[in-house]
This record gives sequence, C-alpha cells and structure tokens, in this order.
Amino acid sequence: MIARSTIALLLAGCVIGGCGQAIPPKPVDVAATAADPARAQDVGQDARRHGPEILAFSGLSKGGVVIDLIPGGGYWTRLFARAVGPKGHVYGIWPKPYALEARGDVVAYGKLAATPAFGNVSGSIKSATEITAPVKADLVFTSQNYHDYPDKFMGSLDPAVLNKGALAALKPGGIFLIIDHAAAAGSGMRDTDTLHRIDPAIVKRQVTAAGFEFVGESKLLANPADDHHLPVFDKTIRGKTDQFIYKFRRPG
Repeated sequence: MIARSTIALLLAGCVIGGCGQAIPPKPVDVAATAADPARAQDVGQDARRHGPEILAFSGLSKGGVVIDLIPGGGYWTRLFARAVGPKGHVYGIWPKPYALEARGDVVAYGKLAATPAFGNVSGSIKSATEITAPVKADLVFTSQNYHDYPDKFMGSLDPAVLNKGALAALKPGGIFLIIDHAAAAGSGMRDTDTLHRIDPAIVKRQVTAAGFEFVGESKLLANPADDHHLPVFDKTIRGKTDQFIYKFRRPG
C-alpha cells in the first residue's frame, strides 16, 4: 500500500511538472480583448478592419510573442498587446526606409510603448533586410505592407528577403500572417508601386518558396466589387479594397 504522504508528493509533482506533459498554451480571449478599455480608440474601426476576427484566425495564445512589421498607426499592435497580456510581448519593427517616410507614426509608436497599458510593446528601426527580436516569435504579422518591399523607396528588395527573415524570426510552428491589397490575377508585382497592390498568387508562391507551409486564408476583407484597377488611395475605393489574408506556418 502506498502511503498517503507518497500520494501527496506524486500529486504535487503532477501540479508542478505536469506529470511529464507540456501544458498547452491558452488561447487568447478574443471577446475580452475586443472589449478591453485600453483599445477604446480602435473599437470604431473593428467592423471595417475585422481585427478581433483576424486575431482569432491567427491562433495567437496568451503570453505569445508578436512581431508587428511596419505597425502604422498601431491598431494591430494595441490589439495583439492586450491579447497576449503582460507575459507576452509585441515588437514593432520599422524598416529604416519606411520609418523615414512615416516619421509621425514612428514617434507615436514610441509614445504608445511608454504608456502603462502597453508596457509589453517595444518599437525599433532596423535595416530593410532585418527582421529580428530578442526572442523567437509566435507570430510575424504585416498588414498592407508586403507589396512595399519591391518598391524603389524600400531599395527594390526581392520579397524573398522579407520571407526568409520572417522564417528565421519565428519559432518552429510559428505563424506568418499577411494582409494586403489584391491586384489583378496574373499581374505579379507589376502594380506594387503604382496601384499599391500585389497579386495574391505570387505572394503565396514567394512565401512557400522560402520554406513556409500555407495554412489557409480568410475572406474577411474580400470585396468582389473591387475590380483591382484603381490605386488603393483613390477616394472611391479607399478603405474598401479587396484584400487577401494569408496564413503560413514555419514547419517544425
């Protein structure tokens, strides 16, 4: 017969060590994150941008690490930061050429990271060929910026540089999530610097060529009424472009 003291020790070992089993990550509470008072300024954008639904699609967990690549006005950073909580972190990365074009956003991002509600946010400016954080990420995210990399102001970079950098920045099993304005089928990268759009098919080919697995897509931002021939800043289509949301996974 096993003594009660021995049973107590065995049970304590299971609580502390999980009896040899890894404790699964806890999914983020999307509803609570969406309603978080710290992101009150963004709630009015949620219906159009579908932030909470895209957060759910990302599969991010509490305590996760996110790289928000070219974070713009900080909408996505604020969402991810409140989602992962104080044990997680969001690293906003600005490629230097982009930072020079968006100085106001960079300054505002620094102020955001200095507020108590977003103490788990850090911003940095790096070379356009570098995507690095102090720790490996669970999610590399970029919205409406993939198409910028081949453009002149970014140094006409091959997007392979971006994709290889994202792969290296992620943990095995980590997610690379891309949102961008769709260009006409078969157009490749023809319209990146004129219409600020890119053909979804070439993005999928380029990212999988870097070693990622394609997981799936979301149609949350699709707009069949957009014929893909107007610049995204045209007043008749701005804020309503047909956008693709692609989810890729680093193998392992």
